Amino acid sequence: MSPASTSFRSPAADRALFRALAFSAGAVAAILALILLYLTLASASLLFADTGLWQLHWQPSAGAYGLVAMLLGSVAVSLLALLIAVPPGLVLAVWGRFFAPPWVGGLYRGAMGLLASIPSVVYGFWGLVVLVPLLNRWAPPGASLLAAALVLALMVLPILVLQADLALDEARRRHLAAAMALGASVSGTVRRVLLPTAAPQLLPAVLLQLGRALGETMAVLMVAGNVVQLPDAISTPIRTLTANIALEMAYASGAHRTALFASGWLLFVLVTLIMLGARAMTRRLGEGYIGKGRGDAP
Repeated sequence: MSPASTSFRSPAADRALFRALAFSAGAVAAILALILLYLTLASASLLFADTGLWQLHWQPSAGAYGLVAMLLGSVAVSLLALLIAVPPGLVLAVWGRFFAPPWVGGLYRGAMGLLASIPSVVYGFWGLVVLVPLLNRWAPPGASLLAAALVLALMVLPILVLQADLALDEARRRHLAAAMALGASVSGTVRRVLLPTAAPQLLPAVLLQLGRALGETMAVLMVAGNVVQLPDAISTPIRTLTANIALEMAYASGAHRTALFASGWLLFVLVTLIMLGARAMTRRLGEGYIGKGRGDAP
Protein backbone atom coordinates (compact mmCIF):
# COMPACT_ATOMS: atom_id res chain seq x y z
CA MET A 1 0.00 0.00 0.00
CA SER A 2 1.47 3.33 -1.02
CA PRO A 3 1.70 6.23 1.46
CA ALA A 4 -0.77 8.22 -0.63
CA SER A 5 -3.45 5.58 -0.11
CA THR A 6 -3.31 5.62 3.69
CA SER A 7 -6.25 7.10 5.55
CA PHE A 8 -4.43 10.14 6.89
CA ARG A 9 -3.67 11.28 3.33
CA SER A 10 -7.27 10.78 2.17
CA PRO A 11 -9.19 13.94 1.20
CA ALA A 12 -12.30 12.45 2.81
CA ALA A 13 -10.41 11.96 6.09
CA ASP A 14 -9.11 15.52 5.87
CA ARG A 15 -12.64 16.84 5.38
CA ALA A 16 -13.95 14.78 8.28
CA LEU A 17 -11.15 16.03 10.54
CA PHE A 18 -11.81 19.63 9.49
CA ARG A 19 -15.53 19.27 10.24
CA ALA A 20 -14.83 17.69 13.62
CA LEU A 21 -12.42 20.47 14.57
CA ALA A 22 -14.80 23.16 13.30
CA PHE A 23 -17.66 21.62 15.28
CA SER A 24 -15.52 21.46 18.43
CA ALA A 25 -14.41 25.07 18.05
CA GLY A 26 -17.98 26.18 17.42
CA ALA A 27 -19.25 24.24 20.43
CA VAL A 28 -16.66 25.85 22.71
CA ALA A 29 -17.54 29.32 21.40
CA ALA A 30 -21.25 28.61 21.84
CA ILE A 31 -20.76 27.41 25.42
CA LEU A 32 -18.79 30.55 26.30
CA ALA A 33 -21.44 32.73 24.67
CA LEU A 34 -24.20 30.94 26.61
CA ILE A 35 -22.31 31.40 29.88
CA LEU A 36 -21.93 35.12 29.19
CA LEU A 37 -25.60 35.38 28.22
CA TYR A 38 -26.70 33.57 31.38
CA LEU A 39 -24.54 35.76 33.62
CA THR A 40 -25.81 38.88 31.86
CA LEU A 41 -29.46 37.91 32.27
CA ALA A 42 -28.96 36.79 35.88
CA SER A 43 -27.30 40.07 36.87
CA ALA A 44 -29.00 42.56 34.52
CA SER A 45 -31.32 44.00 37.18
CA LEU A 46 -28.29 45.28 39.13
CA LEU A 47 -25.57 45.41 36.49
CA PHE A 48 -27.25 47.99 34.26
CA ALA A 49 -29.08 49.90 36.96
CA ASP A 50 -27.96 52.65 39.32
CA THR A 51 -27.90 50.39 42.39
CA GLY A 52 -24.45 51.00 43.82
CA LEU A 53 -22.46 48.13 42.32
CA TRP A 54 -19.70 50.64 41.58
CA GLN A 55 -19.41 51.81 45.18
CA LEU A 56 -17.00 50.70 47.91
CA HIS A 57 -19.30 49.22 50.54
CA TRP A 58 -20.41 45.58 50.51
CA GLN A 59 -23.09 45.00 53.17
CA PRO A 60 -25.85 42.79 51.73
CA SER A 61 -27.85 42.97 54.97
CA ALA A 62 -28.07 46.74 54.50
CA GLY A 63 -28.66 46.58 50.74
CA ALA A 64 -25.12 47.74 49.84
CA TYR A 65 -23.58 45.76 47.00
CA GLY A 66 -20.48 47.74 46.05
CA LEU A 67 -17.91 45.70 44.10
CA VAL A 68 -15.17 48.30 43.65
CA ALA A 69 -13.08 47.34 46.69
CA MET A 70 -13.13 43.65 45.77
CA LEU A 71 -12.42 44.38 42.11
CA LEU A 72 -9.41 46.50 43.05
CA GLY A 73 -8.31 43.79 45.48
CA SER A 74 -8.47 41.16 42.72
CA VAL A 75 -6.46 43.32 40.32
CA ALA A 76 -3.91 44.34 42.97
CA VAL A 77 -3.18 40.82 44.18
CA SER A 78 -2.88 39.51 40.61
CA LEU A 79 -0.53 42.29 39.47
CA LEU A 80 1.61 41.95 42.60
CA ALA A 81 1.83 38.19 42.06
CA LEU A 82 3.09 38.76 38.52
CA LEU A 83 5.63 41.32 39.71
CA ILE A 84 6.94 38.71 42.12
CA ALA A 85 6.85 35.75 39.71
CA VAL A 86 7.91 37.10 36.31
CA PRO A 87 11.56 38.14 36.95
CA PRO A 88 12.62 34.89 38.68
CA GLY A 89 10.54 32.92 36.19
CA LEU A 90 12.46 34.33 33.22
CA VAL A 91 15.79 33.89 35.01
CA LEU A 92 14.99 30.26 35.83
CA ALA A 93 13.86 29.56 32.26
CA VAL A 94 17.07 31.05 30.81
CA TRP A 95 19.26 29.19 33.31
CA GLY A 96 17.54 25.86 32.78
CA ARG A 97 17.69 26.08 28.99
CA PHE A 98 21.15 27.61 28.37
CA PHE A 99 23.40 27.38 31.42
CA ALA A 100 22.40 24.32 33.46
CA PRO A 101 23.82 20.89 32.59
CA PRO A 102 21.40 19.04 30.30
CA TRP A 103 20.40 16.46 32.89
CA VAL A 104 19.86 19.19 35.50
CA GLY A 105 17.75 21.21 33.05
CA GLY A 106 15.60 18.18 32.25
CA LEU A 107 15.14 17.40 35.94
CA TYR A 108 14.30 21.01 36.64
CA ARG A 109 11.66 21.15 33.88
CA GLY A 110 10.12 17.96 35.23
CA ALA A 111 9.95 19.52 38.68
CA MET A 112 8.24 22.61 37.23
CA GLY A 113 5.66 20.37 35.56
CA LEU A 114 5.03 18.61 38.86
CA LEU A 115 4.60 21.92 40.70
CA ALA A 116 2.17 23.13 38.02
CA SER A 117 -0.04 20.06 38.59
CA ILE A 118 -0.47 20.57 42.36
CA PRO A 119 -4.05 21.63 43.24
CA SER A 120 -4.46 25.23 44.28
CA VAL A 121 -5.97 24.27 47.64
CA VAL A 122 -2.64 22.67 48.58
CA TYR A 123 -0.85 25.96 47.94
CA GLY A 124 -3.50 27.74 49.95
CA PHE A 125 -3.18 25.33 52.87
CA TRP A 126 0.61 25.78 52.88
CA GLY A 127 0.16 29.53 52.85
CA LEU A 128 -2.33 29.34 55.72
CA VAL A 129 -0.21 27.20 58.05
CA VAL A 130 3.30 28.41 57.10
CA LEU A 131 3.31 31.73 55.28
CA VAL A 132 0.60 33.60 57.19
CA PRO A 133 2.18 32.95 60.64
CA LEU A 134 5.56 34.12 59.30
CA LEU A 135 4.07 37.32 57.89
CA ASN A 136 2.13 37.86 61.11
CA ARG A 137 5.43 38.35 62.95
CA TRP A 138 6.38 41.15 60.57
CA ALA A 139 3.03 42.80 59.74
CA PRO A 140 -0.06 41.53 61.60
CA PRO A 141 -2.48 39.97 60.89
CA GLY A 142 -0.46 38.05 58.29
CA ALA A 143 -3.44 37.12 56.13
CA SER A 144 -3.19 39.94 53.64
CA LEU A 145 -2.65 41.15 50.12
CA LEU A 146 1.03 40.17 50.34
CA ALA A 147 0.28 36.64 51.54
CA ALA A 148 -2.20 36.09 48.72
CA ALA A 149 0.23 37.55 46.16
CA LEU A 150 3.06 35.28 47.33
CA VAL A 151 0.87 32.19 47.11
CA LEU A 152 -0.39 33.20 43.68
CA ALA A 153 3.17 33.90 42.52
CA LEU A 154 4.19 30.42 43.62
CA MET A 155 1.24 28.97 41.71
CA VAL A 156 1.81 30.79 38.42
CA LEU A 157 5.62 30.50 38.49
CA PRO A 158 5.88 26.87 37.22
CA ILE A 159 3.58 27.41 34.23
CA LEU A 160 5.27 30.71 33.44
CA VAL A 161 8.69 29.03 33.53
CA LEU A 162 7.52 26.22 31.24
CA GLN A 163 5.96 28.65 28.76
CA ALA A 164 9.11 30.78 28.75
CA ASP A 165 11.23 27.65 28.30
CA LEU A 166 9.24 26.60 25.23
CA ALA A 167 9.55 30.07 23.70
CA LEU A 168 13.29 30.21 24.38
CA ASP A 169 13.81 26.71 23.01
CA GLU A 170 12.12 27.67 19.75
CA ALA A 171 14.26 30.80 19.52
CA ARG A 172 17.37 28.72 20.29
CA ARG A 173 16.69 26.29 17.47
CA ARG A 174 16.21 29.15 15.03
CA HIS A 175 19.05 31.51 15.96
CA LEU A 176 21.60 30.13 18.41
CA ALA A 177 23.79 28.32 15.88
CA ALA A 178 24.00 31.36 13.60
CA ALA A 179 24.85 33.68 16.48
CA MET A 180 27.53 31.35 17.82
CA ALA A 181 29.00 31.01 14.31
CA LEU A 182 29.43 34.79 14.27
CA GLY A 183 31.44 34.59 17.49
CA ALA A 184 28.78 35.78 19.92
CA SER A 185 28.86 34.54 23.50
CA VAL A 186 26.00 32.54 24.94
CA SER A 187 25.03 35.28 27.40
CA GLY A 188 25.17 37.95 24.68
CA THR A 189 23.11 35.80 22.33
CA VAL A 190 20.49 35.18 24.99
CA ARG A 191 20.27 38.85 25.93
CA ARG A 192 20.37 40.46 22.49
CA VAL A 193 18.90 37.81 20.18
CA LEU A 194 16.92 35.05 21.88
CA LEU A 195 14.95 37.07 24.44
CA PRO A 196 13.82 39.65 21.83
CA THR A 197 12.93 36.81 19.47
CA ALA A 198 10.90 35.04 22.16
CA ALA A 199 9.11 38.23 23.25
CA PRO A 200 6.02 37.59 21.05
CA GLN A 201 5.42 34.42 23.12
CA LEU A 202 6.71 35.64 26.50
CA LEU A 203 4.55 38.74 26.94
CA PRO A 204 1.24 37.02 26.05
CA ALA A 205 2.21 34.19 28.41
CA VAL A 206 2.46 36.75 31.21
CA LEU A 207 -1.00 38.08 30.35
CA LEU A 208 -2.42 34.56 30.37
CA GLN A 209 -1.05 34.05 33.87
CA LEU A 210 -2.66 37.34 34.88
CA GLY A 211 -5.99 35.89 33.77
CA ARG A 212 -5.35 32.76 35.78
CA ALA A 213 -4.45 34.78 38.88
CA LEU A 214 -7.64 36.83 38.58
CA GLY A 215 -9.72 33.64 38.47
CA GLU A 216 -8.06 31.85 41.40
CA THR A 217 -10.41 31.25 44.32
CA MET A 218 -9.47 28.76 47.05
CA ALA A 219 -5.84 29.70 47.62
CA VAL A 220 -6.64 33.40 47.82
CA LEU A 221 -9.67 32.79 50.03
CA MET A 222 -7.50 30.93 52.55
CA VAL A 223 -4.74 33.54 52.96
CA ALA A 224 -6.06 36.99 51.95
CA GLY A 225 -7.97 37.80 55.13
CA ASN A 226 -11.39 38.26 53.45
CA VAL A 227 -12.04 41.81 54.61
CA VAL A 228 -13.86 44.03 52.12
CA GLN A 229 -11.69 47.14 51.99
CA LEU A 230 -9.42 48.98 49.60
CA PRO A 231 -5.93 47.45 49.20
CA ASP A 232 -4.07 50.53 50.48
CA ALA A 233 -1.01 48.55 51.72
CA ILE A 234 0.52 45.15 51.07
CA SER A 235 -0.22 44.12 54.67
CA THR A 236 -3.93 44.95 54.32
CA PRO A 237 -6.41 42.06 54.47
CA ILE A 238 -8.52 42.02 51.32
CA ARG A 239 -11.31 40.07 49.68
CA THR A 240 -11.34 39.25 45.99
CA LEU A 241 -14.38 38.84 43.77
CA THR A 242 -13.81 35.10 43.41
CA ALA A 243 -13.48 34.59 47.16
CA ASN A 244 -16.63 36.62 47.75
CA ILE A 245 -18.63 34.40 45.40
CA ALA A 246 -17.32 31.24 47.06
CA LEU A 247 -18.05 32.54 50.56
CA GLU A 248 -21.57 33.87 50.04
CA MET A 249 -23.24 32.06 47.15
CA ALA A 250 -24.43 29.18 49.36
CA TYR A 251 -26.84 31.38 51.34
CA ALA A 252 -27.38 34.38 49.04
CA SER A 253 -30.85 35.17 47.70
CA GLY A 254 -32.64 37.99 45.94
CA ALA A 255 -30.56 41.07 45.18
CA HIS A 256 -27.63 39.57 47.10
CA ARG A 257 -27.51 36.61 44.74
CA THR A 258 -27.90 38.90 41.74
CA ALA A 259 -24.90 40.94 42.91
CA LEU A 260 -22.81 37.75 43.06
CA PHE A 261 -23.80 36.95 39.49
CA ALA A 262 -22.74 40.49 38.58
CA SER A 263 -19.35 39.71 40.17
CA GLY A 264 -19.07 36.64 37.95
CA TRP A 265 -20.04 38.68 34.88
CA LEU A 266 -17.40 41.28 35.70
CA LEU A 267 -14.69 38.63 36.12
CA PHE A 268 -15.72 36.87 32.90
CA VAL A 269 -15.53 40.08 30.87
CA LEU A 270 -12.25 41.16 32.49
CA VAL A 271 -10.51 37.83 31.82
CA THR A 272 -11.91 37.74 28.27
CA LEU A 273 -10.46 41.19 27.59
CA ILE A 274 -7.10 40.03 28.94
CA MET A 275 -7.13 36.97 26.68
CA LEU A 276 -8.02 39.10 23.66
CA GLY A 277 -5.23 41.47 24.61
CA ALA A 278 -2.78 38.57 24.78
CA ARG A 279 -3.87 37.41 21.34
CA ALA A 280 -3.56 40.89 19.85
CA MET A 281 -0.15 41.34 21.47
CA THR A 282 1.07 38.05 20.01
CA ARG A 283 0.01 39.14 16.54
CA ARG A 284 1.42 42.65 16.88
CA LEU A 285 4.78 41.56 18.30
CA GLY A 286 5.08 38.80 15.72
CA GLU A 287 4.41 41.22 12.86
CA GLY A 288 6.86 43.72 14.35
CA TYR A 289 9.58 41.09 14.61
CA ILE A 290 9.01 39.96 11.01
CA GLY A 291 9.10 43.57 9.87
CA LYS A 292 12.42 44.21 11.59
CA GLY A 293 13.85 41.00 10.17
CA ARG A 294 12.96 42.16 6.65
CA GLY A 295 14.33 45.62 7.21
CA ASP A 296 10.88 47.26 7.14
CA ALA A 297 11.13 48.78 10.59
CA PRO A 298 13.18 51.92 11.18
